[in-house]
Amino acid sequence: MKGFSKRLNEVQEYYFSQKLKEVNSLKSSGKPILNMGIGSPDLPPHPKVVKAICQAAINPTGHGYQGYQGIPQLREAFSDFYKEHYSVQLDPDGEILPLLGSKEGIMHVSMAFLDAGDQVLIPNPGYPTYSSVCKLLHVEPVYFDLLESQNWEPDFESLSKTDLSKVKLMWVNYPNMPTGAKASKVLFEKLIAFGREHEIVIVHDNPYSFILENNPLSILKINGAMEVALELNSLSKTANMAGWRVGMIGGKKEWIQAITKVKSNMDSGMFLGIQEGAIAALRLEKDWYSKLNFEYRKRRELVWQLAEKLGLSYDSDAVGMFVWAKLPESMNDLELVDKLLYEKSIFITPGRIFGSRGKGFVRFSLCVSTEIIQEAIDRIK
Repeated sequence: MKGFSKRLNEVQEYYFSQKLKEVNSLKSSGKPILNMGIGSPDLPPHPKVVKAICQAAINPTGHGYQGYQGIPQLREAFSDFYKEHYSVQLDPDGEILPLLGSKEGIMHVSMAFLDAGDQVLIPNPGYPTYSSVCKLLHVEPVYFDLLESQNWEPDFESLSKTDLSKVKLMWVNYPNMPTGAKASKVLFEKLIAFGREHEIVIVHDNPYSFILENNPLSILKINGAMEVALELNSLSKTANMAGWRVGMIGGKKEWIQAITKVKSNMDSGMFLGIQEGAIAALRLEKDWYSKLNFEYRKRRELVWQLAEKLGLSYDSDAVGMFVWAKLPESMNDLELVDKLLYEKSIFITPGRIFGSRGKGFVRFSLCVSTEIIQEAIDRIK
């Protein structure tokens, strides 16, 4: 054996993959761990969704390979969903590609657009997978700061003064993870203008647009967006289907075709039952989101109490599935996380795993019951 790929020297095991081994080990030893670190919905999908996958699984002809682009009914359901909720018209036959989760899409987009040596703009703080994929493909990540003082939005003036000649892609994500900063039409207009001016593809990652947000937005709604932007979306959060791995990417036909070339060499399609369940999820009435957010609001209020008890501050206007909390200057996020884990058996996420600008913050997940959050509050003296 002559060694592993050199690309493994560029990346580390995903933080949660590594840390959860420790958390689970503590649990196995009898520690009453309260896991408030992971954004995996604990609530079930709608019964209609479960019924759809069960019915498809009974079908003896539904267990073979499916099309690489998903069944037509799924693409049509995504198209109808975008029209109803975002007022965006996407052609189901050319402008939508279902994915095995949007995380897969990050790799596929990168492989379709980037060569070794190209540069990519990545938010700091931001989703760690953006950076990991760059490093695996020998693409150079160029980080741009998101600052609390600027509402966690890019500083376009500063970015425009830098050398962008080798930058081909820009990753953005609003509502933002981890900070919870809201999406806005004005921000999306700035992103589209920036992409057009510098000939950069803007890839918007949009899985949180319905969580604690009454007005979901898509960057593809902006005039001219289809010429410079792609959008990833997912049913993981909006339909409580994280383990099902169902996502999509929308954009102009030529770009979707390029991404399909990569995807068709990476997997053999999605199980029909999962596609049928996804169709049912995409057709849920708006009261599904209202009921979901009613529960998340209750949880968020309790997490705010927990944060205050720990001496942390937060933005009550933030949205999404997490509470992003700021530590006093005298505190260290890694130290606080370990202190809570080892002394109180509470696991939360240190902000620095999302980038250097995440130092001094921690992230609480809302994917735990009110009873668990109350237990965490009671453990803090």
